[in-house]
Amino acid sequence: MPRAIIDDADGTLALLRQSATQFAARHDGPAGLRNKRAQESDIERQTWAAMAEAGWTGLLLPESLGGAGLGLGEQAVLSEALGYALVAEPLALVCVPAAVLLANAPPSPERARLATGLASGDRIVVPAWQDSTVTIARDAAALVLNGDLQFVNGARSATDFLLLVPGVEGAMLLSVPADQPGLSVRSRPGVDGAVIASLSFSACRLTTDRVLDRRDSRDTLLRGALLQARLALAAELAGIACGALDRTVDYSKTRVQFGKPIASFQAIQHRLVEMWMDAELACAALVRAVERLSAGDSQEAHLAVLAAKARAGDAAVSIGRRAVHLHGAMGYTDECAIGLYLKRALNLSAAFGQPEALRLEFVARERAA
Repeated sequence: MPRAIIDDADGTLALLRQSATQFAARHDGPAGLRNKRAQESDIERQTWAAMAEAGWTGLLLPESLGGAGLGLGEQAVLSEALGYALVAEPLALVCVPAAVLLANAPPSPERARLATGLASGDRIVVPAWQDSTVTIARDAAALVLNGDLQFVNGARSATDFLLLVPGVEGAMLLSVPADQPGLSVRSRPGVDGAVIASLSFSACRLTTDRVLDRRDSRDTLLRGALLQARLALAAELAGIACGALDRTVDYSKTRVQFGKPIASFQAIQHRLVEMWMDAELACAALVRAVERLSAGDSQEAHLAVLAAKARAGDAAVSIGRRAVHLHGAMGYTDECAIGLYLKRALNLSAAFGQPEALRLEFVARERAA
């Protein structure tokens, strides 16, 4: 069945894929997603701690900051394997952008504290920048924040937030403790049952040592983190697509209608082949994006990441819908994991840019080049 085939000269990626597969066998993905929904939580702490122990929460952090110092190929293989098994902890949504933001920030005691805590799992460091109305004012002793941020993943479990907000000059990356006075968190269930949140700041005062980085614009601060997070999400979505396809193929061999497995019917075979093609193309787009971005942050790399995220999002949602259909009435029940694949695909496809928006951005960047 389709998988992302990334150059692996020394066998590191194969070992990582095997490790992730063994991890998924011990941490049932669909059961974990149902458990988070029942508890209205965003992170399953036991699973998160096991991921940190494996070095996955700090996979992209340099070794000097306590991380594993690995690259985009390793992150893609890991995210794809976790997506395949529906292990739905927000590594791609939280750890990847947080690691890149911290790695790119200038050295400071606060940066070191957050990075080592992220890698060890002692701290859950959550980036927040989407739909921001946050403003910063200065008084004699502090920065004062007011406004809101939307679509924050992992906020309920967070120990710290990384805020990207407009500053007096350019943009700032700020460290904000989750229990900071003046900060409130409002949460609601996402489409897959996991919690998504918004942050509200009301006269929230921060000392200047909480400023981790300054750049001329928010886009400059965010560029690398967003690129790598989108790549990790494309990998997870490709894994979800492949996982849903494999489950459906297996089911079609055991579901009997008119005295025969439905996999023997040509109409079903045609649908499965179409699903296989979508998954294969998503994996191919992912491999190209990994290769281009690993070679450097170029225009070509940016376009490849946009294409991979859009294609993988469409593939995961399309395959998920057809998989539910091919499972028959039981595909719509909560006891059947295939519906969870579809819901997870809908959630991640929308994260950090819907496929339609990414395609429009692709065209705009290509024409402007």
